[in-house]
Amino acid sequence: MIASPLRLRLNRDALVANWRTLAAMSGTAACGAAVKANGYGLGAREVVQHLAEAGCRDFFVATWREALALAECGVAVSVLHGVRDADMAAALASTHARPVLNSVQQLRRWRDAGGGACDVMVDTGMNRLGIRPEDVAAGLLDGMQVETLMSHLACADEDSPLNGRQRDSLAALRGRTRARRMSLANSAGIALGTDYAFDLTRPGVALYGAVPVPALTGRIRQVVTPEAQILQRRLVPAGAGIGYNLTWTAAADTEVAILNLGYADGYLRCFSGKGRAMLDESVLPVIGRVSMDLTAVDVSAAPELTEGDWLAMDYDLPTMAALSGLSQYELLTGLGGRYDRVWG
Repeated sequence: MIASPLRLRLNRDALVANWRTLAAMSGTAACGAAVKANGYGLGAREVVQHLAEAGCRDFFVATWREALALAECGVAVSVLHGVRDADMAAALASTHARPVLNSVQQLRRWRDAGGGACDVMVDTGMNRLGIRPEDVAAGLLDGMQVETLMSHLACADEDSPLNGRQRDSLAALRGRTRARRMSLANSAGIALGTDYAFDLTRPGVALYGAVPVPALTGRIRQVVTPEAQILQRRLVPAGAGIGYNLTWTAAADTEVAILNLGYADGYLRCFSGKGRAMLDESVLPVIGRVSMDLTAVDVSAAPELTEGDWLAMDYDLPTMAALSGLSQYELLTGLGGRYDRVWG
């Protein structure tokens, strides 16, 4: 296989350290890991392997296709989107994954098919997925083999009164079902305190280097660094522009590297004139417009760089989110399939 001119440097120690930090903040609750969207773009199988070795025992994906891709990892997987008719054969045959049932229809579908262990989502205020707390209290889940009764916080990254109301709504269901565990907190929810942790927390984005709330600042390490190979080094003379629409003009003769990187790879057009590459302590600014496959960088401060050399892009997630106006989730999951993913 031909090596890609793009790679993601992925820091296993940082990933594990982030999980351990979130596990410690979860108090006595177990700490799982959301690995949907291919491990938030890092590679789900590798993420699962590293976190399972560190002691993680509960993993969450969105779809059954994602769950089946982890069948050989030897871990328990919960499928957050439940079961469609099209999923039933795979779900009933699975020995490692169970559905998170989200609606009365899904509950009936699972029960009528003789399905076994499941998780159940309760809507405590997000109005997205889940059955009503009133239906749980009225006995809708009677006779079902519920492993985890869970809900999801709508505003965990804000100081919102809804957080407390959601916590209390789920807590009021304790003992109303045969569920072995209850779960509410995501990454930001863990930072709200251990009274949000219940029996199991479900961090996602913070595992991968995002800082969704100020309380996690300084406690979460960067995991992902994109690197791109230089396709060409060229001199742009004073007064000349570069890239589409020549949005940047050289004030003086400028040494420029053209990188094999663009918005098709998740390095987005909004980084035009704002992003930067890093070479040791040198900051190399992105100049001109980022295009689908190419990005230009001012390398005047790095005379040693030449065609075929690699540059690391600054991809500190909180910083890049502020710079781009995008969420840290988008910045992670948008990293494309052309990167080789290299763990170290």
